[in-house]
Amino acid sequence: MRAIAVSAFRAEPGLVELPKPDPGAGEVRVKVEYAALNPLDWQTLDRGTLDQQTADGTPPGASPHVFPFVLGTDFAGRVDMIGSGDNRFRVGDAVFGRVTAPPPGRCGAYAEYLCVPQDSPIALVPRDMPLHAAAALPSAGTTAAQILSSTAVRSGLSLLVVGATGGVGSFLTQLAAARGTAVVAAVRGDEGRRMKALGAIATIDTTHGPDASASAVRALYPEGVDALVDLVSTDTRSFAAYAALLRDGGVAVTTRSVAAPPGVAWSDYRLAPTAALLDELASAVARGELEVPIDMELPLEKAPQALTQNRAGGARGKTVFAV
Repeated sequence: MRAIAVSAFRAEPGLVELPKPDPGAGEVRVKVEYAALNPLDWQTLDRGTLDQQTADGTPPGASPHVFPFVLGTDFAGRVDMIGSGDNRFRVGDAVFGRVTAPPPGRCGAYAEYLCVPQDSPIALVPRDMPLHAAAALPSAGTTAAQILSSTAVRSGLSLLVVGATGGVGSFLTQLAAARGTAVVAAVRGDEGRRMKALGAIATIDTTHGPDASASAVRALYPEGVDALVDLVSTDTRSFAAYAALLRDGGVAVTTRSVAAPPGVAWSDYRLAPTAALLDELASAVARGELEVPIDMELPLEKAPQALTQNRAGGARGKTVFAV
């Protein structure tokens, strides 16, 4: 089968030929039709840049990895084979989900086939939902839904989303707006029309940094916003500048493991996907209540270049690969 893989951490990903994986007990094998790009996919490659590492770049204490390491987390396709034992799926079922089973690298979404446990984050695709949209949903949609729950925003409250144009930000904007939350989308460049179509009440241009955009936020909310979700800041100074826009008692969430300044209630988000949440999100898409923001659809062999572009930032919705 064709797959995008690396031979070691820090190595360049490339198109390779590998044997089809065989499903174990309680697993399903999926013939992948679409895979979605997530920042985690290239962040996995960068793990070998840590100061202390083993010969292949694996951080000390990390679980064993399999090389060639097949990249990719989110997928959609059809069940091709069932492993032994009880199983809630059948051959031919259209499914989507996340690859989570160890060891890392054994199966990835950037491949023609993958195997996942039937009790992992995998769900049936609703009949009226395109498979390319289903592939784009698991990581970004789940992240947005769980972040929204952690901030406890509701009707009448305000939410500043930094990095709102990406997959997570686009979903988060829609889900929060559907609750009646006033979403201020902090973006790079002129994205006002697009973000307002997703439910944002205003957009703030962050091209010149958080300090330059702070005055625009303060003009809207002189006493501060109720909650902050920062999806992009990787340094304490930038995160602190946005956190300074919170009202007293406001809450901040980061997805980039950056500590907030003293006195700010904050949390470092960690994804905890479930099949039940995938069902809920897919149903919302099928009912037309949630739009899946597809920015680009590319052939699988273009994945290495797309990973490089995504690492540079500035994503506009989701990128999916036709497998």
